Amino acid sequence: MIVYDRLWKTMKAKDISQYRLIKYYKISAGQIGRLKENACVSTHTLDVLCTILNCAVEDIVEFRMDSTLASELGVDVSQDAVPSDPSLSSPKTEPQKIPRVSEDQEEDAPSGSF
Repeated sequence: MIVYDRLWKTMKAKDISQYRLIKYYKISAGQIGRLKENACVSTHTLDVLCTILNCAVEDIVEFRMDSTLASELGVDVSQDAVPSDPSLSSPKTEPQKIPRVSEDQEEDAPSGSF
C-alpha cells in the first residue's frame, strides 16, 4: 500500500500549505483529496510535487505492506520481498579489457551515428 504521510510532513517542513498547492501551483483539489485518502495518483503528480517541494520521491511516498492484498495475490510476506539469486551477485573476476583501436582501424570503420 502506498501512503502519503511523508508528504504532509515534508510540506510542513517546507512551509507549503494545501491552499498554496491549489492556488499557486495549480494542483487540483481532487489530487489533494486522493493524496489524503492514499488513493492512486500518477507518477506525473509525484514528479510535480517533488519539484515543488524540491525533494526526493521517498520524502513524500512510503510503501507499507498490505497483508490482505498480499494474501489475495498469493504473495508470502514472511519471506524477503525479492528472493536472493546468487546469479545476480557481482562477479569476482577481473573486468574485461577492451582492446585499443589503432588509427588504421578507425579509418576503416564506417562513419555516421547509430
